[in-house]
Amino acid sequence: MKKITTNIKFSLFVLLAAIVLFVTSCSKFLEVSPVEQVSDETLWSSTANADLFLNNIYGSVPSIETGDPWENYSDNSLNGQAGRVSTNIYGPGIYTPSNSPSTWGQYTNIRKCNVFIKKLEGSALPDDFKKLKLAEARFLRAYFYSLLWTYHGGVPVITDVLNLNEQGEAVFRSRNTSDETFSFIVSEAAAAAADLPVNAESGRATKGAALMLKAAVELFNAGPLKNTGNDAARWAQAAASFKSVMELNKYTLFPDYNTLFFEENNNNVEVIFSRQHLGGTSLANYRDGQIGPRFVRGALTGWGHVDPTQDIVDEYAMANGLPITDPNSGYDPQQPYVNREKRFYESIVYDGSEWLGDVMIMKQGVGSLNATDLNNSSISTRTGYYIRKGINPKYAGAQNNGNSANWIIFRYAETLLGYAEAQNEAAGPDQSVYDAVNAVRDRSDLPALPAGMSKEAMRTAIWRERRVELAFEDKRLPDLLRLKLAEVKLNGTVHAMKIDIVGGKTVYTIVSAGGGNKAFDPAKNYVLPVPQSAMDKNPNLEQNPNY
Repeated sequence: MKKITTNIKFSLFVLLAAIVLFVTSCSKFLEVSPVEQVSDETLWSSTANADLFLNNIYGSVPSIETGDPWENYSDNSLNGQAGRVSTNIYGPGIYTPSNSPSTWGQYTNIRKCNVFIKKLEGSALPDDFKKLKLAEARFLRAYFYSLLWTYHGGVPVITDVLNLNEQGEAVFRSRNTSDETFSFIVSEAAAAAADLPVNAESGRATKGAALMLKAAVELFNAGPLKNTGNDAARWAQAAASFKSVMELNKYTLFPDYNTLFFEENNNNVEVIFSRQHLGGTSLANYRDGQIGPRFVRGALTGWGHVDPTQDIVDEYAMANGLPITDPNSGYDPQQPYVNREKRFYESIVYDGSEWLGDVMIMKQGVGSLNATDLNNSSISTRTGYYIRKGINPKYAGAQNNGNSANWIIFRYAETLLGYAEAQNEAAGPDQSVYDAVNAVRDRSDLPALPAGMSKEAMRTAIWRERRVELAFEDKRLPDLLRLKLAEVKLNGTVHAMKIDIVGGKTVYTIVSAGGGNKAFDPAKNYVLPVPQSAMDKNPNLEQNPNY
């Protein structure tokens, strides 16, 4: 079956262009659709035409933001380029409704879903086609709402197609509560899962994707941010949903963590849902040159938009499986990169490591263009590190490459770790918790966790495992929010490695990173403000507290 990202014949491309105009040309939120549009008779007269509309919605699923990924808003990385929102606005906590990062733009995608659902329900297309495609659209809409809910809390839940000319002020909806928004997402994901197949063509929503969305949202809702009373039932429900994904017996861990994210392994056995990319088209993935290392043999090969912090580097275990803080781990702070776990070497470019056949030098005073920039003034790494994870060497340095690597949104390792966390909180570290965590550790050749751990010790182990395994996949900031760790981890500074030559010896010193100062106000910053532009258009919107 043809992938949804394949090229479209010219006649259908013209139709798709008109569809895109129809669903995206509104200049304001909740505005009427344009007069010039594809007629309903044409658009909904065949399954092929209707599917083109749905494909456009799939194409709106967010991929990695290569200019300033969400990971840079956490304590895992800094943007190596000056003037970015993550460093200048979000990091120091000076954002307002007028300049804040936001996911409010997902309402454009939600409107597309609402149009599709309404028109398809009223069409004469075959019932089996309608059942499947409506489930896909409901999954996508629930996913878009999950992004809004994660970062803004309760938002207006809109399922109809709003038209200002026809409905007047009735289009201006108030915000639903956080609980109401959560319940909507979960119910929609569950309904979609009931009608979606286990197997589908690449990039399409599946039963596993819908169940994984449900589980991920439930995990967020079980954390201290939303679950102030630590209701164990919330954790148990999340564990059950993750287990339902596991029991599909469709997914497993891809054996090679290093190439898991490369285009040649797109849609592999670990991938549950991903944003599809197609090199050589507007759907290409441009991440490698944007976020990869800066200089190789003196030539600029990337923009370094994701510089791993010392904080995440310190989370990688030793090869013996012990954290570097364990006195028996064998860690030597003056040989910090020796005998670390495999994922460290597969994820981080560090001083003395090889990249594209060159030895990367982050030392001070030796004339290296990659020397750690502690003044936030050059264009080299701010932390002493560059990202390696997911960067395909054959595309590194290509500023406008044709990479077809997909952006993975949900994968099975997250399922296992989500189950382990939820089950541990609900019932303690039973054997199923050990099995789930150890499966992830085993892929990186780490020994199994020791028997007899307490719930608290297992919690710490799971948090570390999750942070390392999912590093640079835009999962860290939501974790800091749901666990109410942001007020700790995003206050103060993140760290860098300063490397000097003293008396002919290399000396490693952990210091504050250039541009790494952060401030987080727990009275307001656990949610982002509603954008002022949205407030100005909708008089019924209420701003988040203290903004």
